[in-house]
Formats: sequence, structure tokens, C-alpha cells
Amino acid sequence: MKYAFAWLGVLLLALGVQPAVAQRIVFSGQITEAGNGQPVPFASVYVKGTTAGATADENGRYELVLVQPADSVSASAVGYRSRTRKVSRTQTPQTVNFALASAAQQLGEVVIRSVENPAYAILRKVQQHKKQNEKTRLDAFEFDSYNRIEVSLSDITDRLAKRKVIRDMASVASSVGEMERNAAGKPTVPLFASEVMSRYYVRHRPNREREEIKHSQLHGVAPRDGTLLSQVLGSSFQDYDFYPNWQVVMGKDFISPIADGWRITYDYDLEDTVQIGANRCYQLKVFPRRAQDLAFTGRIWITTDSYALRRVDLSVDPKANINFVDQIRVYQDLTPSTAGPWLPQRTRVVVGMKPTPKQTGLLVRFNTVNSNFQAGQPHDLPFYDQPFAADPNALKTPASFFAQNRPDTLSAQEARTMTVLDSVGKLPSVRTFLEVADLVVNGYEELGPRGRFELGPILSTYTWNNVEGHRLRVGFRSTPELSPNWLLKGYTAYGTRDGEFKYGLSVDRILNRPNWTVFSAKYSHDIDLVALLDNELALESPLFEAAARFGNVKPGLPLWRDMTSVTAQSDLFHNFTQKLTLRHQRFDPLYNFSYYTTDTHEQGAPTAQNFNLSELILESRYAPGEVLIQNQNRRYAVGSMKWPVFTVRYTLGLPGVLGSDFEYQKFNLSVEQSVQLGQLGRTEYIFDAGYIPSTVPYPVLKNHLGNESPIYTSSAYNLMRYSEFVSDRYASLHAEHYFEGLFINSVPLLKKLDWRLLASGNVLYGGVSQANQNTTPAYDAAGVPQPTFRALTPGTPYVELGYGVENIFKFVRVDFLHRLTYRDLPGVRNFGVKVCAQFKL
Repeated sequence: MKYAFAWLGVLLLALGVQPAVAQRIVFSGQITEAGNGQPVPFASVYVKGTTAGATADENGRYELVLVQPADSVSASAVGYRSRTRKVSRTQTPQTVNFALASAAQQLGEVVIRSVENPAYAILRKVQQHKKQNEKTRLDAFEFDSYNRIEVSLSDITDRLAKRKVIRDMASVASSVGEMERNAAGKPTVPLFASEVMSRYYVRHRPNREREEIKHSQLHGVAPRDGTLLSQVLGSSFQDYDFYPNWQVVMGKDFISPIADGWRITYDYDLEDTVQIGANRCYQLKVFPRRAQDLAFTGRIWITTDSYALRRVDLSVDPKANINFVDQIRVYQDLTPSTAGPWLPQRTRVVVGMKPTPKQTGLLVRFNTVNSNFQAGQPHDLPFYDQPFAADPNALKTPASFFAQNRPDTLSAQEARTMTVLDSVGKLPSVRTFLEVADLVVNGYEELGPRGRFELGPILSTYTWNNVEGHRLRVGFRSTPELSPNWLLKGYTAYGTRDGEFKYGLSVDRILNRPNWTVFSAKYSHDIDLVALLDNELALESPLFEAAARFGNVKPGLPLWRDMTSVTAQSDLFHNFTQKLTLRHQRFDPLYNFSYYTTDTHEQGAPTAQNFNLSELILESRYAPGEVLIQNQNRRYAVGSMKWPVFTVRYTLGLPGVLGSDFEYQKFNLSVEQSVQLGQLGRTEYIFDAGYIPSTVPYPVLKNHLGNESPIYTSSAYNLMRYSEFVSDRYASLHAEHYFEGLFINSVPLLKKLDWRLLASGNVLYGGVSQANQNTTPAYDAAGVPQPTFRALTPGTPYVELGYGVENIFKFVRVDFLHRLTYRDLPGVRNFGVKVCAQFKL
């Protein structure tokens, strides 16, 4: 889902049809509550005795087009009395507004013998019946799913309206009829729409899911390659379930109104008993006790017999501490399965996004309709090994297919929007804009008319450091247009100070897609840093890597590194990936370095500077619950790590193979997870432990990653110097806790800033054997001191703790850090302030 919203975010920041038919009668207006004038969302407007009708949007606005004259039009909604109004048989257009009165039924006499809110008794019953009603009780279920997403620009500023791409899009929209308007009555410009039909499978104990995408269509401003986008726009990412304690919306953990600790977060009013289909329901108004909390406000309907959740109509308070979002509304109907537990039948979600209140926003509508439910028929586990199985011809669905097969009917406005988007996607100005947006999101620019190769990453084109000078780099990668089963990547770079060329080339061959069996080969000749060797987690932060490689890199101990590797990987079973790598490396340090080449470790013994390594690396990674999506020749992990992710790695040094200088073994275990804690926030941790029972020079040992840059990174020790500590046995814990608005939301003046508190901690136990400490002489042959390392004292860990504030100006994070141990060493900083940029909702 991050990929889809990355596209939406770039469109938002970068921007900073069915033809009208004569003789048709058009009705439009708004449906509101008679008592307070508030809009009635998703109400029905229809002509009695006919099939003509339309559904209002989330603001109660509707448009109804009739091909035959009518004397009257009616409106209805659950919980309200229907109303009919006379209309003209000839006038068009006509504005017809409805004010619906509440259909609250008179309850019998109630004798209240305590001061407890009567809604609380109902909530307790809901908790007692949760296990029998929630869908996790089912061994398995499956259904057909239709998902439609519509994206439009809203509240377009005058400045943006003058841009050519917007003028062209608005012109197309106006040419086919009146443009849609938002709640404030301002016109919107349609941007993008998608329709996806799939079959969705769920199995519990063990938990498995699979979505088979049968048909997909993208309209409007869509990227060149829509295969990945069509997956994240399917039903897998629209699973709104309020039975768990938290519902993840836009990557945030919102407390469910029926969570176990419901009374801590919410208050309730019992408003009514109403009939919804065949179900008699309690109608409860829910609202958070604190507006800034990540909680919902609105109404829920609970069945009176089984205390099941029958319907929700919930929104997020605009005061909630969530960035760039000015509205979220979720409407859902549920239906009982043949086995009892309830399943979502129809879900509508509306999300409004804005950088600031005065800027142009994005309005995103999700509409999901599920049907043909089957329960209690689990498939064999291998069936679920591929969570997404898109039909190769899914994106080649004929234009008429959805018009004939979608399970709901488009309103006249929605039909016009689809037609407009099909025209908008062909505009030259829009195609140019898409190319720029694609460059920003992916960092690559298409090369040539056939699009078989791309240049990039663009951000790596230029850097500077005191070893290479000005570094100029050109890179490329192949696209699925060349081959969906091959991925080629390469680059060449040149440094103006050292006058040396650097280069690299890699090739991946996909042998089996269901198990993602891939063979890879790589070669590179480039300058690297000892401080960054075998620290892959830290290099996942491009900003930190750029900071570490930019400017004065000598403290990181630069060296030439020639690397050749071949790798084979495959999923042994669901989310359990095996990887085998054969790697050869040659190191030529660019700093004063040497090591003893014999067992005699004393001044004057033979030494060498360069060294070679040949390695066999075995790796197993188990990531239960991780969602993986495929984009032809690449695979991505999406979503947060709700369950621990385990990685076990064994490395064997092969002496004498291709001139390898050392025999050694390395054992490593890492565990990482993101833990939901409800109102307390979220904790993310990485546990890492390793053991090297061999004698090798310190660049081959574990160089714990320090951070001498001003950029904060959670994968490094932020007050440790580069290569300050080295270990051959170690255990570490990196942890960060995000309080969200837990404390600041309670402070009247501070809560308006929408800041969020956080805490961090790094603890490292380690040590180095005496043999490994003796492999490096303190002085070279000329008697010049060599850079060396320090071993942690047994029983005394390295500890640093921090606290900070994020969400400053919506994207700045500031951390205040304290080094608690090894404080008296020369050149260390015991306190530091570091910053980073992050875009979080």
C-alpha cells in the first residue's frame, strides 16, 4: 500500500466520459438530517416502482439521471423515515434536497436503577460474544471481491489551476458535463480510478491469505507499469476489521470501538433500536474521550440477539494527530456466514489528504463489494504460498467488462468520471507529468522509446568526498519490457581526485515465481568503508548512507573492494526463504593498515596489507505474516512486521580458494518486529547476536556501526565513532518506542503542535579474543601508529539512551542522545543532538 500512496503523495506534492445525452432529466441535491442539518451519507435516491436510483456520497450529495419522466423522487436511509417529493416532468436540471426525519422507535418503559450508561451493558455483551462472531473463528472462508478506487483533486488553489496540466484536465472534465463538487461546493478534478475483481481466500491456524486478481482496469493518471499498482489496489489492502483491538488505517493504529479496553478510549450513547434487513439492532453513538487520540467517532449498530457488529459508520476527528489527512470515513455492512461469524459485505472508505489547510488536496474513495461467500473449505497450505496471483491478462480486460459485471451501479457522475479519466490519460501534458512523477517515486528515467532500460538512481549521480573528490555516477537497470524473468543492473563512476573508475554489474534470473526461486550474479569494483561492511540494515536508510559516504570518509576507514558473488534463493515454504551465496572479495585499504600473516604476533613479524576472502554464506529468513507482492522481475515486502522476523546466517571462510587468506566461521541471529501497544503507541526493536570463533584481522570481524554524521539512524549507535568497537562475540538490542500523542495530547498548549514523543535505546554486549586483538600490529614497519579498534570490556555493555520529538513541521525528527558507558574515552561525545527527515502520517 505504501507504493500506491507514494504515487498519491507525489501527485499531491508535485501539483503543490460518458457524454451528456439530450432529453434526459437530471436531479441533484443533498440529503440531510431534519433535526440538525447534518448530511446523511450513502442515502438512496430512487423513483418508486422503477429500477432507477442513485446513492449519495459521504456528504449526502447525489445526482440522479432519468431517461423517463417522473412525478416524484424518494429518498431513504437506515434509521430515517423515507421522504418523497414532487418534481417537474420536463425541467432539467432540477435541484431537489431532502431533509429526513429520524425513524427512532418508541421504546417500552425502562426503569433505570443505577447511574451506569445503558450502552455499557451492550458493550460488555459484545465482548462476551466476540469469539463466536469474529471471522477468525472460521477455519477458512473465501469470496468474490470487487474493489473500486477513485482519486480526485479537491480545493484546487488559484495558482495550481493556472498550470497547463490542470487546465487540460479541467477542460476535459468540463466538456462532458458539470464537474463534481466537494462538501464545500468547490469543483473537483478527477485524477485516477481503478477497478479490480478478484477471488479472495483466507485460512486460519495457520494464518494464510491469497488473492487471485481476475480483472483489472486503471483509468487516468496511472504509471507506465500498472502490474504492481493493480495488486496493492486489490482487496488485500482494504481489509477493515473492527473485531481486533486495533484497526490499521493509513499505517496508523486506531483503537476499535469494540476493543477490549473500549471504556478507556471511548464513550457511548444508546440512541435507538432500528431494523437493518433481517436484523434488529442497537444504534450506538461512539466518540473518543480525547479528540486528539487515534480513535473514531460516529455510529455502530449491534444486533440485539447475537451482539454482533452489523454496521459501522465511523470517521476520524479532524483534531486527531495524523499528518496530511483532513478526513477519514469508514462505512461497512457485515453479513453472517453459513458458519456463524460475520464477514464484511460492503465497505466504503473516504480519505481526504492535504499538506496544509490552504493547499490543494486529494480526495480518495474506496468502494469494496464482497459476494459469493463460502466458509469451512480450507485449501492445502501450498495453495496460499503465493499471496497474490494476478492473471497475466488481468490488465487487458475489455473496457465493456466492468460495465456488464460490476456488482454495483455507477452513478451518473461516476460514469462521467470514468469517461473523463480515459481521455485525461492520453493528454500529452499528463503523460509528461507522469514521467516526472515516476522519476521522483522510483528514481529512474526511462531510456529509449521501447522502455527496455532505465537510467538511475538519479539521486546517486553526484557526490563528493575527500578520497574520490567529485564522484560522477551513471547507472541503469532493465525493465520487464526487455524480459520479465531477467533483471540487469549496472553502473560506472569516476572520481576527479583519485582519477579512478568504479563500476558494477549484476544479473538476476527468475526461475520459479510461486516460490520466488532466483539465481543472481554480481561483480563490483569500488571504494567502500570498513565501518559499513556487513551492516545491511543501516544501508536501508539512503539518507544515512549518503551522509556516511559524503564529505570526510577517512574516519570510516576507506578501502578498495572487488567483489564477485553468485546467489541462489528460494522460498522453502510460505515466508521461509533460503539463500545460498558464494562470494569472493579482495580488499586494498586506503589507510595505514596491516596484519600479521603468521602465528607470530610480535613487532618485526611478517605482515601484509591486502587480503582476499572466499566465503560460503547460508541464510534462512522466516517472516510470518509478511505480505510480498511481485512486479514481474522484482519482489517487495509491504506492511509492518506484526510478528517477529527471524534471520539466521552462517558464513564459512574457504582458505586457498581463489587466493583466500583466511579460514573462519561466523554465526549470526537477528530478530526484528514492530509491536502494537494500542494507546501506549508502538515499539520497534532489532535484536542482533553473533559469534566468530576464528582468528582474523578486525575488518573481517563485526565492526559495530557508529555514526559520526548529524543524521540520526535507528540501525547505528549514534554516539559511537566509526569502527570504535569491534567484536567477535556480541549481542545487541536496538529499540524505539513511538508514543504517538499519548502525553502531548493531554497538554492544552502543546497538543495544537501535533508533536509526538519518542524514546530510544541501544545496548551492546561484546568482546574480542586475545588472539584477534593480536592480529593487528600497533605500528607499521616504519614505526607509524596504525588505526586500531577497541574491544568492549566483559560485563560492561555500551549503552546509549535517547528521547526526542517527531512530527515537527510534519516531517522533522529531533533526537537527544546520552552515552551512558565508556564516557571517558578520548574523542567521544557523551551527549548529542541529531536530526532526520521522515514522512509519516
